[in-house]
Amino acid sequence: MSEENESTARKRDAEKRRAQAERKRRTAKWVKRVILSLAIVLVVGGIVKSFLPKPIIVDIAEVKRSDMRVTVDEDGKTQAKSRYVLSAPLSGNMNRIRLRAGDTVAEGEAILRIVPGAAPLLDTRARANAEARLGAAKAGRELAGAEVARAGAALEQATREAARITSLTKNGVAAQSEVEQATFLVKTRTEELRAAHFSAKVRKQDEASARAALGLFNSDSKSDDGLDISAPVSGQVLRILREDQQGVVAVGTPLIEIADLSALEITVDILTADAVHIKAGAMVRIVRWGGDTDLVGRVRRVEPSAFTRISALGVEEQRVLVIVDIESPKEEWQSLGDGYRVEVEISIWEGENVLTAPASASFRHEGKWAVYSVVNGIAKLTPVELGHRNDVRVEVLSGLKDGARVVVHPSDRVVDGIEVAESE
Repeated sequence: MSEENESTARKRDAEKRRAQAERKRRTAKWVKRVILSLAIVLVVGGIVKSFLPKPIIVDIAEVKRSDMRVTVDEDGKTQAKSRYVLSAPLSGNMNRIRLRAGDTVAEGEAILRIVPGAAPLLDTRARANAEARLGAAKAGRELAGAEVARAGAALEQATREAARITSLTKNGVAAQSEVEQATFLVKTRTEELRAAHFSAKVRKQDEASARAALGLFNSDSKSDDGLDISAPVSGQVLRILREDQQGVVAVGTPLIEIADLSALEITVDILTADAVHIKAGAMVRIVRWGGDTDLVGRVRRVEPSAFTRISALGVEEQRVLVIVDIESPKEEWQSLGDGYRVEVEISIWEGENVLTAPASASFRHEGKWAVYSVVNGIAKLTPVELGHRNDVRVEVLSGLKDGARVVVHPSDRVVDGIEVAESE
């Protein structure tokens, strides 16, 4: 009986072991199937994903409200407002000019001396020419006096008008911009009066030179008697125009150029298409002129007549001169001289708290302006109405809201409805 029990127990153990082995085999087989299925799913998923369209990487910017300024940017050149070229009032022998460019001269200071030759003292035609020069010099002096009177009257009128507008502003009747315009007009009239006084001094000196020359022709002095040429105004020597600086000169020969460098202006030649938007009194920022800070100026005048200039590409351009007054203190630009190159930014429009977008986000679509706005990662073609534009931003009148996101520099790959992603 004991042997039968042992045999039965052995059979049960053997069956149990077979059952466990079978379960392990089945489990291993199931695990292999699961792993194989997962591998197949991963491979198929990778293949499918590789064929799915990927988001296009783009640059995205935000539409926001900000102050905006539209300018006309051009190169300009400084020049003295008042300059004078000393010319020989008579033919003769000139001594050497001791001055050099940059030297300072005072009004009435003797600069050079001209000794007339023997022939002009006995020449009737030369005497008649000298008398004519004297008459023209007298007329010029009288004209300069009338110009001083006119400029003085214009300054008084501008001053009274500025005072009247200032009082109206205090009462809330006039705008602050009218006060600024009136103040600018007073400054302009002051500079015109200063230039008129400068011209009057020059004309007076011309008359004195012509009178002295006529006195030499009418005198019986010897040929070594000469005429001193003096500076008509105080200023600096810009250049010596007589290269050899000594010898015989003919009447009317330019000798030396003098200017007051404390009063500079800027001349800018601008395309006529841009010039039509520029008004007298417009604010000007003077940049990249060599100093540490930018300078401030105002447009004094837009010349009424244009001229033709050939561009670097060989294209004919119609341009017009714009005259700019420097309003920054003299201490900030005292290193500037005559004929220096500067860059100017002339304001033609300014807006506060306007809705703006990057200018590079807009493009023409079917004859109208449009942008690609980004909503939930999808680029949508959005028609917009645009206003003023500068090199960086553009005014948005309709089509977009504050905070909207738009694609900057959209390529040909960006189309309506395509998925996009922002570049890092």
